[in-house]
Amino acid sequence: MVDFEGLEQAAVAAALVTGPTHRLTRCTPRFRDLISVWRPGQEAGIALAGPELRPLLRALDLAGSDRPTPLITVPQPPWPGGRPEQVLCAVSCTPVDPSEGDADGSVLLLVTPVQPKSSGAAARQHVTADRAEDLARYEALLSAVPQVVWRMTADQGETFTLVGRLGETGGGLWNPTGPGFSWMDAVHPKDHEVFAAQWAATARGDALLDAVVRIRQDGEPVRYRHMRIVTVPVLRDGAVAEWIGTVADAEDQWKVRTRDRLLERVSAVSSSDNLSRVFATTAAAVVPDLTDALAIFQLRYPDDAGTGVLYASRVRTALAKGVALLGPISEDFALGALSRETIYRRKTQMITFPPGRPPEGLVSDASAAWMARAQATSLALIPIVIDGRTAALAAASSCLGNPPPAQIELGLLEEVLRSVEEPLRRTLELQSLRNTALTLQRSFLVTPPQIRGGELAAAYHPASTTAEIGGDWYDATLLPDGALALSIGDVAGHDLQAATEMTKTSSMLRALAYTAGTDGPAHTLSQLDHVTQGVSTAALVTAMHAVLRPTTGHRWQVTLSNAGHPPPLLIPTTGHPRHLTGAAAPDLPLCVTPGAARHEGQFDLRDGETLLLYTDGLVERRGTDISESMDQLAHRVAALRSSDHSLAALLQGLLPTAGEAVDDIAVIAFRADRTRHPMA
Repeated sequence: MVDFEGLEQAAVAAALVTGPTHRLTRCTPRFRDLISVWRPGQEAGIALAGPELRPLLRALDLAGSDRPTPLITVPQPPWPGGRPEQVLCAVSCTPVDPSEGDADGSVLLLVTPVQPKSSGAAARQHVTADRAEDLARYEALLSAVPQVVWRMTADQGETFTLVGRLGETGGGLWNPTGPGFSWMDAVHPKDHEVFAAQWAATARGDALLDAVVRIRQDGEPVRYRHMRIVTVPVLRDGAVAEWIGTVADAEDQWKVRTRDRLLERVSAVSSSDNLSRVFATTAAAVVPDLTDALAIFQLRYPDDAGTGVLYASRVRTALAKGVALLGPISEDFALGALSRETIYRRKTQMITFPPGRPPEGLVSDASAAWMARAQATSLALIPIVIDGRTAALAAASSCLGNPPPAQIELGLLEEVLRSVEEPLRRTLELQSLRNTALTLQRSFLVTPPQIRGGELAAAYHPASTTAEIGGDWYDATLLPDGALALSIGDVAGHDLQAATEMTKTSSMLRALAYTAGTDGPAHTLSQLDHVTQGVSTAALVTAMHAVLRPTTGHRWQVTLSNAGHPPPLLIPTTGHPRHLTGAAAPDLPLCVTPGAARHEGQFDLRDGETLLLYTDGLVERRGTDISESMDQLAHRVAALRSSDHSLAALLQGLLPTAGEAVDDIAVIAFRADRTRHPMA
């Protein structure tokens, strides 16, 4: 409720505005005298159209926020024969519940004239008794809030306080004085560019400066604190005569807002199962807000713990603009003494030093060389601890001569890194599980044997994600009668069980093929289907089994049977490669229907021609039709063949680059070649 009768007698100018357009409904006589251009019933956007009163309109829009009290200059009608006068005023906007009417969005507007003052009693002699009384009221009003009201000379040099003292706000602010110093020297170097641009825009009249920046605190060592600065220029004859503004402590506000923003950035990794993605997102989130450079290392503990040597692999790095790149590190990159201490103590440590000159012996030679190039001034080492053991180490540096991070910034950096510990734990567990499965798989992937009259090559490419553990395999076996048995397959699933079932299935197929005698591939797959359905828990298995026998004319007779697998690719010496969809149309996969019929296809492989078998990871792409992907494979093969690649090089050329595979890939190929170990 608003007691307007009481406000009528007060020295302060008061008004009540309502609605989203701030229509003036009531005002005191003092308000009418001070702001005569605004008449009752008028909307603020019409009455306050001049540039001098634009800050007042902005203050009304921001009523109820935590914005500091603004200062404005109010133009006054000139005396006869005199010059226009401008009165400096403080503005307060408070949302209220009006005593009459049912208007929504009402704001009580208080405008108090303020007479700027300089230090010393001499300046006060020029203040009239009435103005001195007004100023006393205003100082009493602002004494309840932690902010300073100040004025500054037009050249941004000398600063005077109107209310409060700079040295008593935020633990003591450094106020540079004397020749050669500017107030801007108190601003953190990393905030200079943005803050100077905002200041220039305010000087042009384009905007009201309202910013949170780091301001240097008084004393040693050099420290900075986040402060909120609001300022406007005082214009006389179209030129900036001085600056008027407020400065208030904003450390806690900055911490809360920055914390929320950074944690939102890294929240995407909560469901990630990729170690590199977890670290990349985390590193990018904190640079350059909290640090100029961040490198995250995954640790490798030696088997012999008594050596005291720790090795690391750099997983991800983020650098601010202009910071020197980190050089490559080898697999046997040994951490320095400070890193080892941080890892074993599991506690953050930070050292500071002159630009580019870290203490000798605490960091590795490679790290010291980079710090010299980057003009680093600090190094903070933050352990990422999983189940009581340091699993990774984050190294953060202030660079380019910038001051070391404040404790509040270092604390936020620790909090962000702690927020990824749970997804990191899950990812490391998956990575360990995948490494076990890959070791198991590769133990069953044989080295292709030497073949008389032919060339044989194979390759295996695991999926990029740590969550994907496939059941892909390939095999090549020389049979007792001199024939060559080739097989390739895929057990459904992406876990350790799939990899385990793969080892069973591939082992059984090899044994059945070796003892098949004159029985063909279809009979071998039928036997495998019968056995797997009896002793295996695999839900579905696709496989292709082929037997290659040398014949006259340096040819090979190929007989194959397909159990739901992608068709093989025939690569002729000339002409376009083609998929063999007719020679061995796919039957049902294994483990689907007991006693399912199995069929065979047969063709000749001439000298120089190649038979390529592969798993579906080579051709399946999200959002792409499988037939289109198979055509693309044939075109890639044709391009590689024209470059006279060896068979092994051809297979490597077909595999995706690191980080691109969405599924495991197995490939095996045979090329008829009479020049290699000629057949008798």
